[in-house]
Amino acid sequence: MQLLSLGLNHKTAPVDVRERFAISKQAVRDGLENLNEYEGISEAVILSTCNRSEMYAVVDDAQEDLATLKQFLFDLTGNEEDIDAYLYSFVDEECIRHLFRVASSLDSLVLGEGQILSQVKDAYAIAREAGTTSTVLNTLFHRAIATGKRVRTETRIAYNSVSVSYAAVELAREKLGPLEQSSALIFGAGKMAELTAEHLVSHGIKKIYVANRHFEKAQDLAARFHGEAVPFEGALKHAADIDVIVTSTGAPHYVVKPWETRQLMTKRKGRPIFFIDIAVPRDVDPEVSNIKGVILYNIDALEAVVDEHVQERQAEARGAERIIEEEVQSIEDKFQYLSFRPLMALLSERCERIRLREIHRASSKLPDLTKSERRQIEHMTRMIVRKILRMPMMKLNASAGTPNEQFYIDAMRALFKLDTIGETGTSEKRHNHYRYAEQ
Repeated sequence: MQLLSLGLNHKTAPVDVRERFAISKQAVRDGLENLNEYEGISEAVILSTCNRSEMYAVVDDAQEDLATLKQFLFDLTGNEEDIDAYLYSFVDEECIRHLFRVASSLDSLVLGEGQILSQVKDAYAIAREAGTTSTVLNTLFHRAIATGKRVRTETRIAYNSVSVSYAAVELAREKLGPLEQSSALIFGAGKMAELTAEHLVSHGIKKIYVANRHFEKAQDLAARFHGEAVPFEGALKHAADIDVIVTSTGAPHYVVKPWETRQLMTKRKGRPIFFIDIAVPRDVDPEVSNIKGVILYNIDALEAVVDEHVQERQAEARGAERIIEEEVQSIEDKFQYLSFRPLMALLSERCERIRLREIHRASSKLPDLTKSERRQIEHMTRMIVRKILRMPMMKLNASAGTPNEQFYIDAMRALFKLDTIGETGTSEKRHNHYRYAEQ
């Protein structure tokens, strides 16, 4: 088996492509629940943020199963357009390295931002809840999260780092000048909206309005910043005197449309208004930018925002890369020891089948056994199997990574006829096939 990742991000695809392949949390859960329909994929984690849609999987054969993983992406998003030009894929070590760089924010739109590590944790938690992770991805994601934390602890890459929300506010300040006499309307009440409100207040914004589909959440967020909640439907009716609108909802469709924006601009009598759309999928219909007086920026525009600390963080990134290489090598060594797990599982399963078969035969000849006696027999036979297997298992583990490793793999397969369970090819090929394998 092999590790395989497939995805697209802000470096390879513009926002109009990313939004078509954004994956909602519900779609992630639904897709993972039906993972068994995709032959060749045994484990999977799906990471979808405003800047990336990625899948990490344990597959039988990376070359053969890449098409299956791509179909999984299409099914998750409901799209089947030709996007090969935007996709990237990584196998085995490169897959590990890519995930570690993502978790360490080296692959982020804003270098050093901290939100991505939480998003990696959330993606892994959803997959674990769905039961689509086992030995390999559990090991991989635990180490990726630990690597992200280590990078943030041992380097200053997060020092004076900015978030997408901060960059949005910086863009507003760059275009409007000082914000002390300005007001803002925020669509959304999630973490991104909360961070946006914090940054606006820290820059002295005069008044904040919050619109959210759940009005109570809008009220809670607005109250924290002495702002005002407005109804989500018809929110632009309250924007006649607002200078900047930041949108950050999780809606799968546009929440700001041309017609209501034209009505707003009529009321404003030509006074310009700034829209900063940091949502993916986008919240603001791109046609809004064609309306006179409207200046619209989407998330891709934030990359051009000047960051005075970026050079310092780029220097720290070099130290982070060294940490990542150490962690990649370390987990490679760990996966080497996992190479015996499938062999051990096959041996354990074979012994367990023999045990259960013999108990069944004995039970038919001993119909008067009590429940207590049956439990005693179950326990006794389990202990016999465990003790018989203990020394072979210890010998296998001790030989991992040594010149004798292949000898013991071949010997165990031959002695217990484990090759009869679907494995073909040379012993070397079989060993490589199982290098990244689930327990």
